[in-house]
Amino acid sequence: MSMMNAALPAPEVGETVATYKKYEGAQRAVSKLIENDVPAKEIAIVGRSLRSVEKVTGKLGWARAARQGALNGIVLGLLFAAFAIIWMPDLQPAVIGGILLIGLGFGMALRLLNYSIVRRRRDFASVMAITADHYEVAVSPAHVPESRRVLGTEKTRTVVARPPSNEPPRYGVRIDDRPRDERPAEERPAADPDQPRED
Repeated sequence: MSMMNAALPAPEVGETVATYKKYEGAQRAVSKLIENDVPAKEIAIVGRSLRSVEKVTGKLGWARAARQGALNGIVLGLLFAAFAIIWMPDLQPAVIGGILLIGLGFGMALRLLNYSIVRRRRDFASVMAITADHYEVAVSPAHVPESRRVLGTEKTRTVVARPPSNEPPRYGVRIDDRPRDERPAEERPAADPDQPRED
């Protein structure tokens, strides 16, 4: 664990109000919540089951390394040429071309040097991406009911009604839920002589 990760506490994300398979769905839900006056700072998108995907884009070789270095070098040369024109507006075009060539050569040399070091361990080019299995939209507890209403994810309450059973109890004696005064006289429990009477 790095020192930076240890120093930063995990932010409070609140309660999940909706789950989406794709990140775009979570983005649309956040936009809808903000349009309906849910404070933006109370909303979070949480990616669950993160994984890294490294997509191989091709095989590396000396020619490809030189080509990539040349492109990087041209960009570097253009940057230096722009600074030179700003500092010295009356610069000759030949000097600007020379700066571009120096940047091209410098970028190519650096890329070839880098490839010569890593080519035995890694001889392919790739791009890395972090993806999640699903994305949850979470809001602070104060805005959960409103957010569920806006997104249409309100929890429905289900009441399970137990059907009446005519089966006798398996253990003990069945207890009648009716008050004692409503029961027929033959079903009322006998009065205990030791208990005080209620008049």
